[in-house]
Amino acid sequence: MADSKDQEQDPRVDRMSVHVRGLLTELGLDLEDPNLRETDRRVSKMYLEMFAGLDEGARPKVTTFPNDENYETMVMERDIPFYSMCSHHLVPFYGHAHIAYVPSERIVGLSKLPRILEFYAKRPQLQERLTEQVVRFMVEELEPQGAMVVIQARHLCVEMRGVKKSGAMTITSAIRGIFHERPIREEFLDLLRKT
Repeated sequence: MADSKDQEQDPRVDRMSVHVRGLLTELGLDLEDPNLRETDRRVSKMYLEMFAGLDEGARPKVTTFPNDENYETMVMERDIPFYSMCSHHLVPFYGHAHIAYVPSERIVGLSKLPRILEFYAKRPQLQERLTEQVVRFMVEELEPQGAMVVIQARHLCVEMRGVKKSGAMTITSAIRGIFHERPIREEFLDLLRKT
């Protein structure tokens, strides 16, 4: 992800700012107000940060390791926080992901699981698609016996507009391989219930 100095020099900021300024003008806002003077640039830089997953070369490099210990039970990382933007209204949705896999020949460093999630979250997104993209990445990169992803999120497009249901939680899941077997899936769900 580009830092703020890189963003300042990114030519997209100037191009995007023109459009943001137009939107603010159409809303009848006073762009000379001290609180709005640089809003067009701030919003442009924010979108570059929030949509960094679209940048070429942003896909995380996932180093895998041989499963020399022949570990063959579940590896799970739970409660991984994330923020994304709904592709329908460009407002945030946020929550936690729970990612698990049962290794075959390869294992992955645990820090890579949040990076995979972050990569796919940093773009205009649907929660259902995000869930599928993470599990697909796991299967393609690791070729595990199975993988499962559960994402729990609150959507501000549900809470701030439309039906305005504060606190509503959306839960999605994606299952591959051995997780289709009930005992493995139940183990995953039991681990989620533990505090």
